[in-house]
Amino acid sequence: MEASSSGITNGKTKVFHPEGGVDLQGYQLDMQILPDGPKSDVDFSEILNAIQEMAKDVNILFDELEAVSSPCKDDDSLLHPGNLTSTSDDASRLEAGGETVPERNKLNGLYFRDGKCRIDYILVYRKSNPQIEKREVFERNIRAEGLQMEKESSLINSDIIFVKLHAPWEVLGRYAEQMNVRMPFRRKIYYLPRRYKFMSRIDKQISRFRRWLPKKPMRLDKETLPDLEENDCYTAPFSQQRIHHFIIHNKETFFNNATRSRIVHHILQRIKYEEGKNKIGLNRLLTNGSYEAAFPLHEGSYRSKNSIRTHGAENHRHLLYECWASWGVWYKYQPLDLVRRYFGEKIGLYFAWLGWYTGMLFPAAFIGLFVFLYGVTTLDHCQVSKEVCQATDIIMCPVCDKYCPFMRLSDSCVYAKVTHLFDNGATVFFAVFMAVWATVFLEFWKRRRAVIAYDWDLIDWEEEEEEIRPQFEAKYSKKERMNPISGKPEPYQAFTDKCSRLIVSASGIFFMICVVIAAVFGIVIYRVVTVSTFAAFKWALIRNNSQVATTGTAVCINFCIIMLLNVLYEKVALLLTNLEQPRTESEWENSFTLKMFLFQFVNLNSSTFYIAFFLGRFTGHPGAYLRLINRWRLEECHPSGCLIDLCMQMGIIMVLKQTWNNFMELGYPLIQNWWTRRKVRQEHGPERKISFPQWEKDYNLQPMNAYGLFDEYLEMILQFGFTTIFVAAFPLAPLLALLNNIIEIRLDAYKFVTQWRRPLASRAKDIGIWYGILEGIGILSVITNAFVIAITSDFIPRLVYAYKYGPCAGQGEAGQKCMVGYVNASLSVFRISDFENRSEPESDGSEFSGTPLKYCRYRDYRDPPHSLVPYGYTLQFWHVLAARLAFIIVFEHLVFCIKHLISYLIPDLPKDLRDRMRREKYLIQEMMYEAELERLQKERKERKKNGKVHHNEWP
Repeated sequence: MEASSSGITNGKTKVFHPEGGVDLQGYQLDMQILPDGPKSDVDFSEILNAIQEMAKDVNILFDELEAVSSPCKDDDSLLHPGNLTSTSDDASRLEAGGETVPERNKLNGLYFRDGKCRIDYILVYRKSNPQIEKREVFERNIRAEGLQMEKESSLINSDIIFVKLHAPWEVLGRYAEQMNVRMPFRRKIYYLPRRYKFMSRIDKQISRFRRWLPKKPMRLDKETLPDLEENDCYTAPFSQQRIHHFIIHNKETFFNNATRSRIVHHILQRIKYEEGKNKIGLNRLLTNGSYEAAFPLHEGSYRSKNSIRTHGAENHRHLLYECWASWGVWYKYQPLDLVRRYFGEKIGLYFAWLGWYTGMLFPAAFIGLFVFLYGVTTLDHCQVSKEVCQATDIIMCPVCDKYCPFMRLSDSCVYAKVTHLFDNGATVFFAVFMAVWATVFLEFWKRRRAVIAYDWDLIDWEEEEEEIRPQFEAKYSKKERMNPISGKPEPYQAFTDKCSRLIVSASGIFFMICVVIAAVFGIVIYRVVTVSTFAAFKWALIRNNSQVATTGTAVCINFCIIMLLNVLYEKVALLLTNLEQPRTESEWENSFTLKMFLFQFVNLNSSTFYIAFFLGRFTGHPGAYLRLINRWRLEECHPSGCLIDLCMQMGIIMVLKQTWNNFMELGYPLIQNWWTRRKVRQEHGPERKISFPQWEKDYNLQPMNAYGLFDEYLEMILQFGFTTIFVAAFPLAPLLALLNNIIEIRLDAYKFVTQWRRPLASRAKDIGIWYGILEGIGILSVITNAFVIAITSDFIPRLVYAYKYGPCAGQGEAGQKCMVGYVNASLSVFRISDFENRSEPESDGSEFSGTPLKYCRYRDYRDPPHSLVPYGYTLQFWHVLAARLAFIIVFEHLVFCIKHLISYLIPDLPKDLRDRMRREKYLIQEMMYEAELERLQKERKERKKNGKVHHNEWP
């Protein structure tokens, strides 16, 4: 049998106990394991019971001679068939001796065949794989480290072999001490501050009043959550010498499943599989195909026939599904402590950040909705939209060559009203609020992260010295230098080689950004060509709304190009990152993250930047239009302004992007898992019900993304950019982000709990490089919103008109009565006879007044055709331009000052947390001293009982 957990075999293998050995070949038993009393009083069943207790901690040691003489470890004769209900020979013998094997443990697929040794890790390989020798050496060294091993063949495919690993208590303790795993050793003592009698009376009255109020619906029922002991205890790095200090009720459950799997993974990463300095670690075996997969097991099924309210949770996975991943609890807080316990600190921090971001979106969404509703309520009182809707006598010039007709300004009445919903008096306030909100969000996240780090024992945790990537070792193995930290020689990359690679990588990034610009240029040409096509369309609905149809189709095409380019960018970013040859995995991950974010950010927002800051800005004027390649006339803004185009761009892209991401996150794993189950039913018959063990169920699930949490973070960071960068043009963006995130949390939770294999629990102190990216987006949002308000919207031209040119000029007022005549003042006059031949429209405009038109109007501040300088800029244009530049400077400096002031005033560490940390440090020192003093006193008493008293003994 392959290193069975019971350690009892029928062959001639010698089994050694750490304290005293037993030779099963001759069936001689060491007297140390026999019960007290004469030999004649010991019956055979008691001997078998003693053997069973001894066999729990047995380690099978293979020396080199035994390894040579033994058969191949991948031989089918060493495997047990993949039958969950079968029992091993030693288990049958134990039952015959009167000891019952825990059938429940055997049936749930989480234990070895003896039902006692819990499976801590699973390795999967194929018998047809040629890397037999490497696996054999690797597995022999696994046994030498003290890990117990068992193999099972797959029920579906006999070529697939599952290697089950279990870490005994001695191995867990030894490596937990090496890894500085913090474990609970004393219950926390909470001290309440001293309260005055008056305040106590007030608290009593408030508590009486609260009894009549409903309970907080967003909080989870504490009765359904398990008692997470480590959160209520002081913790310290585990030490076997001071094991009596720690709270150990049961050695089997002292280390939770996530910690056990992390310890086993730590061991596997340091085991050699071949002779050589760098032939070490499980990751390399996964890379070269020796093993097909490696993962820890889920804790059973996430569904149960019984209700969790009446029968409780079957396991932590079931509890997470009911209290976290179920759609029925979408409005409740997340059980972050349970998420951290099951998936580890790194994934727990992601969901903590996502929950915090979602919670902070509530005030932003409320204010954005208020700005929108303010525009709705003031729509009837808006003087500008009134004038646009009543301007039936103002004829606008065509917006494209030849096919576009003349149009009344009143035809754009609907668009003027829609523009007012987003571009009103509250827009500037909302832009300032969102800039401040981004800073408050990041600063308070620092405080929230500090509290989480304290609760999860991450304050003093430092990352281990990372291993060098195999690719880096293979590339630079010939040149070495001493590591200043470890003092060991390691491969070294020359400075000139590193710089040359970075230059090539930067050139690749620049080239891909040029590809994005080229794609945007293609969209611009499409818009220019299509607006004339739609203007000559047969359908009146499209012909009369040619600009809107052009914008809508351009946005949809742009979205398809974005999704296609994202696939290309991922491959290019992977190529450039590997070309740089980063030294460690974290350096590789940071470099890849930065490239992917830069590519996708530019890809997603390039068209939006064009519409916001370039559309309609450099078109020239009628009679002297600027053209692309001296052929296509540049697109103009709608008569009601360019903001409506920006709103459509943001709304469509944001909705389509989030819908697509949610479908791919959940739909793809669901389809893949459904297809796997369908193939199993076809092979074994639809009527036959197969009870698969847990390792087979988990193997058929989808593995976690190769880049970890990269896709999850990237989606949310890009959404954060949409929410902040152009929020002045689309105040409903925070509301859409909030609705999406409420769904996103449950989608991600459902995916992690039900559709993915259980990821390895890993530790992290923060969200890494993403925090710096968020800060950069916050700074960029201030600049872009300043430009959107000053350039894209009509806020500054209206303000200049109200104070300088309107009816209230010089009076210091800027109400709606001061905006009378603004529309007429913002339009210039053009003589139709001055049209270029290729721009002259086919219609002469006689359908409006019965006679050919002589003049038309266009949006600009230019002199009339009969002035001294025809079509030259007016003084009002220069006033508006100066006001725009002044607003940008004042807005940016004001908001940046507010942001830095808030950052300065909000400390990174809450005061109560700082006091708790100091108090805990003091109490830990006191408790350790008292525990050591108690141990010494016990030893002194024992010496007195044994008659060994030393007069100079302390204490």
